[in-house]
Amino acid sequence: MDMEHARFNMVEQQIRPWDVLDQNVLDLLFKLHREEFVPEAWRVLALADMEIPLGHDESMLSPKLEARIVQEARVRNGDRILEIGTGSGYMTALLASLAGSVHSVDIVAEFTASAKDKLAQHGIHNVTLETADAARGFNGLENYDLVVITGSLPVLPESFTKHLKVGGRLFAVVGECPVMEARLVTRLTQDNWRTDDLFETCTPALKNAQQAEHFVF
Repeated sequence: MDMEHARFNMVEQQIRPWDVLDQNVLDLLFKLHREEFVPEAWRVLALADMEIPLGHDESMLSPKLEARIVQEARVRNGDRILEIGTGSGYMTALLASLAGSVHSVDIVAEFTASAKDKLAQHGIHNVTLETADAARGFNGLENYDLVVITGSLPVLPESFTKHLKVGGRLFAVVGECPVMEARLVTRLTQDNWRTDDLFETCTPALKNAQQAEHFVF
């Protein structure tokens, strides 16, 4: 299989049509080879428009959604990022390639270990990996320029937005299928946030995520 031709088609046929036009993001997709982060059995489909199973009832997001997240999060050089959901480590690598540092947390120890190896193989050393359940909030003491939550949340716990510096952003997909909204939350001041709805999508939920309350009449 000609992976470079497939990569070109991925960008031109999947990603650009989904309004990913930031040249820095597009260049990174050619530089950082997605197939090197997927399970061996799925490498031939690594650039296809699909979610790839990772085991443990988890999967990678589609390439177009990964790219759109990086673009919409407006990752900047020097950003300190908190990522909830390491998964394959590919999103971690994308973020780390554009930012100052990434602290990535996953509930599955196997994902943490695998991501550590893959990131090292690609010479990416500005990432701290941790195995923990952070679906309802993260207990770290730091504040971040950007928080990226890679699994969807029925509701967005306030504790996540508390981890933002003033001027910081948080990306999350919020809601329940079939209607979910990709959102960007910006901390304007110490006590004020702005929420922008970006686009509709439907993605797998973050394991152990807080559930929405449903009223029964």
